[in-house]
Amino acid sequence: MSDNYEAARERMVRTVASRVDDDRVLEALESVPRHAFVPPNRRTSAYEDRPLPIGDGQTISAPHMVAMMADTLDLEPGTEVLEIGTGCGYHAAVTAAMVGAEHVYSVEYSADLAEQARDQLAAIGYGDVSVRTGDGRDGWPEHAPYDAAYFTCATPAFPDPVVEQLRPGGQLLAPIGTGFQTLVEATRREDGTLERTEHGGVRFVEMRGE
Repeated sequence: MSDNYEAARERMVRTVASRVDDDRVLEALESVPRHAFVPPNRRTSAYEDRPLPIGDGQTISAPHMVAMMADTLDLEPGTEVLEIGTGCGYHAAVTAAMVGAEHVYSVEYSADLAEQARDQLAAIGYGDVSVRTGDGRDGWPEHAPYDAAYFTCATPAFPDPVVEQLRPGGQLLAPIGTGFQTLVEATRREDGTLERTEHGGVRFVEMRGE
């Protein structure tokens, strides 16, 4: 079965390759076993280019969306990254493959999902990814400033605490909106304001919390 997964993963990478410019994104996708992050009853679909339910009303994003988000951010080895919405941990693993696991800090609202993600990340060699349970709107101030922050869930606006935890020149990326969502990239200016670029309509689960 492992050979089948490997062949399916290679097909998945070929499917999304035209959407990205950075070959390192494709290398990261090829190195991370997506099937390890989906429930056992969904593993035959693990390498299809679509979201899949992971329990607790949440989903694992489609591979092309993970690839596009990683491609949009300037992720180099050593980049300090804040992720809002760990979910099953797959997106964090792809990010860790690019920047190094010890540089990824992820916040998950669901304690159960956070625990499962920690276990799975450790099982495939990314145990140095830091995962905490909490409200993503608060970010994770203890490890700030970050070079980049991204959201795997939709938010009405970039939360101020997350913006403040980004260094000047750092990048934000999030689905912004409630009903209709737009993937918005932003760079923090020296004065704390944001320079924004829109990347089209998307559909994500909405952020949970107060």
